[in-house]
Amino acid sequence: MAQPAQLGFQDAASPVMEELLHFHDHALMIVFLISTLVLYIIIAMVSTKLTNKYILDSQEIEIMWTILPAVILVLIALPSLRILYLMDEINDPHLTIKAMGHQWYWSYEYTDYENLGFDSYMVPTQDLTPGQFRLLETDHRMIIPMESPIRVLVSAEDVLHSWAVPSLGVKMDAVPGRLNQIAFIASHPGLFYGQCSEICGANHSFMPIVVEAVPLEHFENWSSLMLEDA
Repeated sequence: MAQPAQLGFQDAASPVMEELLHFHDHALMIVFLISTLVLYIIIAMVSTKLTNKYILDSQEIEIMWTILPAVILVLIALPSLRILYLMDEINDPHLTIKAMGHQWYWSYEYTDYENLGFDSYMVPTQDLTPGQFRLLETDHRMIIPMESPIRVLVSAEDVLHSWAVPSLGVKMDAVPGRLNQIAFIASHPGLFYGQCSEICGANHSFMPIVVEAVPLEHFENWSSLMLEDA
């Protein structure tokens, strides 16, 4: 999760998020080099009184500053499109979960099971235990098996919401009457925090998301206990 005074992204917890971090570093380096070159040219033009007559009307320079930006755009666009298609690809998910946004909580339904679902509310500040995070902890976490393809069907009951978990690299709008889907793989066990990312009313900031990735054996034990309680 995010740390105080953190400048970068959260640590990646899925293969897609790792790809996004690599692309971010790639694009940032290109921006840094362009900014350095432009700053150098501005300083050189302002500080020198000399004029080079060979660059006042140079066909070669015009060709270069037309071709070079096009090459740079291609170097940014190709990896971007690759990641875009990777994010949309869903191959034989092992588990499907339907996440419904409400004012102001989330409800989860494990569609591969006959009767497994629950509502997830934020834990009030006065009920937090040591080690829990204010405005981020929920009374019921979304439990998933690690290293397994997970598909999440996202929709809303009332107004627009957005189901987002930054460390997993997922963010999908929850639109009433429409079913959107996203897929991810949690590469290691842990707790991954998110929040509704679409302004949805007075308590928009009080509907957090907690995804808990556990080994498959632990997930099967948890699902068995939940089905027995149901």
